[in-house]
Amino acid sequence: MQFSRSIVLLLLVFFSQTVKAQNVTLKGILIDQQTKQPLEYASMALLKKVDSIVVGGVLTRPNGSFELSKLQVGQYILKVAYTGYKNRFIDVKISDTRMVNLGTVSLTPTSGSLSQVNITSGKVNASNKIDKQSYRADQFESAKGGTAVDVLKNLPSVSVNGEGQISVRGSTGFLVLVNGKPVLADAQTVLSQLPANSLENIELITSPSAKYDPDGKSGIINIITKKGANDGFTLTANVQAGLPSSTDYDNKEKPKRFGGDVTLNFKKDKWDISVGGNYLRNDNAGYREGDVFTKNFTNNTITRFPSNGERSFDKYNYAGRLSAIYSLGKNNSFSVGFFRGKRHQARLADLVYTNSTSDLSTGLPISSTTYYNSNLQTKEGTFTLGNLDYTHTFTDKSSLTASLLYENANLYGNTRNRNLGYPNTSDTIQYVFNPYKNPINGYRFKLDYAINVGKGKLESGYQFRYDTQDGQFDYFVIPATSQQDSNRFRGSARAKNQIHSLYSQYSGKLDKLEYIAGLRYEYATRTLELSYDHAPHELDLSNLFPSLNLLYSVNNGLKLKAGYSKRIQRTNNFELNPIPEREHSETLEQGDPDLKPSFIDLVELGLTRTFKKGSFFLTLYYQNIKNPIQRVNSVYADTILNRVFTNAEKARSFGLELGANLQPVKWWSLYLGGNVYNYKVSGDLSVLGSNSVVDNANWVFSVNANSNFKLNKAWSVQGNVNYLSKRPTAQGEDSKFLVPNTSIKKTFMDGRLSATLQWQNIDLGMEQSNRQGITTFGRDFYTTTNYIYETDVFMLNFSFNLNKLIGKSKLPTSEFGDKEF
Repeated sequence: MQFSRSIVLLLLVFFSQTVKAQNVTLKGILIDQQTKQPLEYASMALLKKVDSIVVGGVLTRPNGSFELSKLQVGQYILKVAYTGYKNRFIDVKISDTRMVNLGTVSLTPTSGSLSQVNITSGKVNASNKIDKQSYRADQFESAKGGTAVDVLKNLPSVSVNGEGQISVRGSTGFLVLVNGKPVLADAQTVLSQLPANSLENIELITSPSAKYDPDGKSGIINIITKKGANDGFTLTANVQAGLPSSTDYDNKEKPKRFGGDVTLNFKKDKWDISVGGNYLRNDNAGYREGDVFTKNFTNNTITRFPSNGERSFDKYNYAGRLSAIYSLGKNNSFSVGFFRGKRHQARLADLVYTNSTSDLSTGLPISSTTYYNSNLQTKEGTFTLGNLDYTHTFTDKSSLTASLLYENANLYGNTRNRNLGYPNTSDTIQYVFNPYKNPINGYRFKLDYAINVGKGKLESGYQFRYDTQDGQFDYFVIPATSQQDSNRFRGSARAKNQIHSLYSQYSGKLDKLEYIAGLRYEYATRTLELSYDHAPHELDLSNLFPSLNLLYSVNNGLKLKAGYSKRIQRTNNFELNPIPEREHSETLEQGDPDLKPSFIDLVELGLTRTFKKGSFFLTLYYQNIKNPIQRVNSVYADTILNRVFTNAEKARSFGLELGANLQPVKWWSLYLGGNVYNYKVSGDLSVLGSNSVVDNANWVFSVNANSNFKLNKAWSVQGNVNYLSKRPTAQGEDSKFLVPNTSIKKTFMDGRLSATLQWQNIDLGMEQSNRQGITTFGRDFYTTTNYIYETDVFMLNFSFNLNKLIGKSKLPTSEFGDKEF
């Protein structure tokens, strides 16, 4: 009996010590080393010292505190990581005690080879590095429930006009990356399928190094999405609904606005898996006013055809996404991604035209008629994307990465253009139907090697890109006409692009000077085969793309930088396709199969300044452009204009970009970005065999401002405004564009749940917001159109977070974008 009692006692002691050992808690508070402010949602990972296996992880709370519990006795390393700060590694010894208190742990802002400056108010809103600017996405409340495009339009030098066209430093030509992976063309189609709530950061790479693709006149935008940081499951979900419209444009249907997105992440041991899905219905009501005239010098007549009526959009998209990362030991890792999405857009323009023809010399009327034009343009696409990456790290810390990306984009749509009698709209004068199918297949293979050489890093790589597009276009007219060139309006256009690239760059630091110098070589071929042209249209290019970036630290708060890179703006298949589309009653759209790409020299000089309550940056930049691609008009018939793509000889742009992040007091933060530049385009234009001269220049500026007021722990109010001034085009001018927004936010459950009421496109009957005017003119035509979009839109957004998401999710990204959509 005594022996049994001894055994039981020994077991109880052993059990109690085991429980005690497995319930040790490690805690502390994380702060900014300079400002002494707490850092929330920083990543804390605990690794075994003997083999670096992760045994636990947690994010810091809003007050900077953290706790890791149920730990065993042993020796560990605590890795502390936060965007914009140096990683810190702390030795931790856990012995026979229930609590290990590290006290206050501080992090230092980065000052290494990717030097940056930060604004810290619990979170880092913005940072500047040697070649880029980085912005936290969730600081823009007006974008919640929207898409990546809604976040982008708030950044300095980024503007989005009424047609949804994105420009950077005044240029619509830029390369988009998603988690470092490129999108070959204008990526609005893909960006509109990424929920704003899934974005972590956006980087503006204004002076890209040779490591990046040289595509894009004005640099690169890199979208970084969220993933989980904690071991176990993390979940974020958002639901959005629009309140009834407050403005009425006599549209046939009331706009529908609702949507939601969800992301689930699982992280354990060697696995990091993320799945997500989203749906967004975002219709827009609107109105259109137009005034056009054409001159026929042969007949000595002038034809006027002003119009007005509905111009509205039905838009929806949905997508599912999956990414997985598997670490096979410390030296090998695999990642795979899959994306499947659908986008639909239907633009309805129901317009009343009043046509009149007069004698050009005397102005005496010859004829007049009124008719009703109903034009429905539908664009749809299904996107299937997949990627596979492998990285091996050698014993000398060098690394080799192989990446493979595949995409299939099934693009299709049609335009239904009906000219009807008026007011008797049951009388059909003419019906034109333009259906098309335009599937794309794309592949990309990339191999990168990096090794430390001396005090710097040498990176080299090879990349092969290949894509094909097989477009089928049709054209039906009822009643049939004897149109002589009708064969040009139907047929096929098959395009093929191949690009081989080699690059090498070296980065390092000499005292206070940091540098990245590199050179990229590309050999590219482009072939376009047309059904009505027996000779293929071919283009071969062999080019070098040098780059150089310098950053000099004058002191802890002042840094100077300089950069140069050579870029290329490639043509896409929409710009090359010469088969005309009857976009609406007065316009035919077509491309040029012999269009040349643009070559650009980018130069910038800048400074960044940090101080106690914020930071400021200023950059002077210059772009010299050869063969700028222009979209211009010419007369096809008395009541129809051709809208075509062509090359001008040259263009140049020089400007000043600035930005500021300020926090004058704890409850008020202010973000301000601005850009002012002078753009000039000049030289000969060739439009469908007709030559003309362009020489147009003007000053343009844009302002993006965002102000946030924290009323108390749970309530906050934010206001923001996006303004784009008048700007010159090859044949005219686009009007100013103004969009003010405001929102009020309430959080619950310690920030896990939030409700936001958004007031978008504020106008209050002043008729100033969310409207875009476009004017073009030539020797024999003049056209001006005013697009009036819906104002005073109210949205309600609910967000729920079960363990905050942070970091980068390696999703596959599209090679093709809005230029094909």
